[in-house]
Amino acid sequence: MYSEKESHSSVFETTHIISSKTLSQYEDFTFDDFDPETADYPSHEVLRNYFQAYARKFDLYPHIRFGTMVKSCDWVSPTEWKVTTEKDGIETTESYTHLVVANGHHWKPRYPNYPGEFTGEFLHSHHFKKAAPFEGKRVLVIGGGNSACDVAVETSRVSAQTAISWRRGYWIAPKFFFGKPSDVIAQGTKWLPIKIRSRLNQLLLKTYWGDYKNYGLRPITEPFGSTHPTINDELFHKIRHGKVLPRMDIKQFEGKKVIFEDGKTEEFDSIIACTGYWLSHPFFDKNLIDYSSGPVPLYLKMFHPEIQNLYFIGMFQPLGCIWPGAELQSKLMAQELIGNWKRPTHIQELCEREVTDPHYRQVDSPRHTITVDYHLFVKALKKELPKNHISKSSKSYRPKPTVVT
Repeated sequence: MYSEKESHSSVFETTHIISSKTLSQYEDFTFDDFDPETADYPSHEVLRNYFQAYARKFDLYPHIRFGTMVKSCDWVSPTEWKVTTEKDGIETTESYTHLVVANGHHWKPRYPNYPGEFTGEFLHSHHFKKAAPFEGKRVLVIGGGNSACDVAVETSRVSAQTAISWRRGYWIAPKFFFGKPSDVIAQGTKWLPIKIRSRLNQLLLKTYWGDYKNYGLRPITEPFGSTHPTINDELFHKIRHGKVLPRMDIKQFEGKKVIFEDGKTEEFDSIIACTGYWLSHPFFDKNLIDYSSGPVPLYLKMFHPEIQNLYFIGMFQPLGCIWPGAELQSKLMAQELIGNWKRPTHIQELCEREVTDPHYRQVDSPRHTITVDYHLFVKALKKELPKNHISKSSKSYRPKPTVVT
């Protein structure tokens, strides 16, 4: 949800989703159910209304405690959790048989470290809300992911100068190919092995954009999928029109001066670091759960190898949209809770395989510990779901089911 004030949300004023509505919707409440005229890439306002409509449709509001902070979650036994919450300064501890963790992974900013000190304005993209405050300023954006490219494009509309610093090359895909959303086009090749898909994507993107040298950008040295691809239509346009200036990685700071690794030195008023987020679960004792660094050994990115009454929902980073996968995770969890599905007996082995045999062999980076291929992940979840699970296409589906908590 967008707010001009700093908050848990990373949404800024002009945010639109970067996956198309076709591959970003819930199967039980599609965008056609919500509004058939929804654009291919809806804005954050439309998405807020969509989520609120979903909550109303399935009568979820009575089961949500707003304005409540989870302070701690203590595992007592395979049948009990002690959960302490705080609202209006009053702490309450309650017991639950199961715990579902869905606190997101784009809320605790990860800042870069460089030698020296920058004396201008330095902020993370999490705190970037709109371009207006950067009018007339010299802005440096650090990073090449989705946030970095969006922030560079947005600030370039009002800034005196915007530059973007990359430490490596990034695969950038446009939002449309041949008049259709690019992820819809890519869906047509989902049956191919990942290596072949990756080569096709590389060929298509190289043909579409040409050589990165023409833009002054760092060359790409890794195959498609080894880093998370960036979705952006405007960055190359802004670069070729002189509104965004490509720069190398940062060597050090000296006051307002930034010295780049190629020896170029420039002064900036503001630096916006678009350098990702920590995986964080502050309500857990670190001796119990700590995925802030290193691998995340969870089967289907949701089942813990030892704690059977704990579920993680949405703690994965798909090459695509997260919501459809999170919806399927929720359904699989529900099927286990009502006794229609049992987790595999060799779940520890499967959890380890999540780490040793990922969908993509990626660059060693905190962001890449939870990467999945959208289509393979959705397929794996659907394979586990019982055929009679409740969905829009099943006979047992009801528009307003009873919500059990």
